[in-house]
Amino acid sequence: MIMRVLRAELGIGLAEVKAVLSEVLTGAYAGTMPEMEFLARKLRASGIVAVAARP
Repeated sequence: MIMRVLRAELGIGLAEVKAVLSEVLTGAYAGTMPEMEFLARKLRASGIVAVAARP
């Protein structure tokens, strides 16, 4: 499910989403706070626990 949300929201393909998923799970994925909160909201709406946090 998380890969589906990432692909849809980021507009990336399957190969790219695997790399992004790895970054998300390790906390290395970065962006502006509004971007991260938007993505976290989309993930939560899909039933995935997600929090946008500053490093």
